[in-house]
Amino acid sequence: MPQKTEGYPRRRKGSRQLIDKMLAERKRMLVLMCEVLGLKPFTADKPVKELLAEFNSLLVDYIAAGHFGLYQRVIEGTERRQAVVTRASTAYSKIADSTDAAVDFNDKYGGEWNFHFLDTLAEDLSALGEKLATRIELEDQIIAAMLGDYVLQKHTAAPKEHAHAK
Repeated sequence: MPQKTEGYPRRRKGSRQLIDKMLAERKRMLVLMCEVLGLKPFTADKPVKELLAEFNSLLVDYIAAGHFGLYQRVIEGTERRQAVVTRASTAYSKIADSTDAAVDFNDKYGGEWNFHFLDTLAEDLSALGEKLATRIELEDQIIAAMLGDYVLQKHTAAPKEHAHAK
């Protein structure tokens, strides 16, 4: 996953700042997803509800940051770099699928809590994770088109900060 965009040409400062915000939120969201998954098997005596609420909040923030950080200029027709427009245009339908999946997940698990949700949480997190993995791959391609391949040279392994995952 790309790291912060320090060291990039100053002419892309606005893009870098938006992307840095999105990458930070993406990393925090993935860490929380791992923490939630680390609570399996899901039972009422574990802090599932609390972690899930925090995860949902970051999920929504991350999705919004992607929209405003990567796609808004393309959607509005103000992006001038053809490589970015091409990459974003070809990726947009799959990214929109992941946005829909995230919204559906948030609608189900972000509202009034019901412990019956624990029965479907692992399956729903798995399905969401698959959509997010595709989204992340596509976002990384768009970021490379925006800021160069340097971003992709800074990939790291999965986040190690999750405390509960086993």
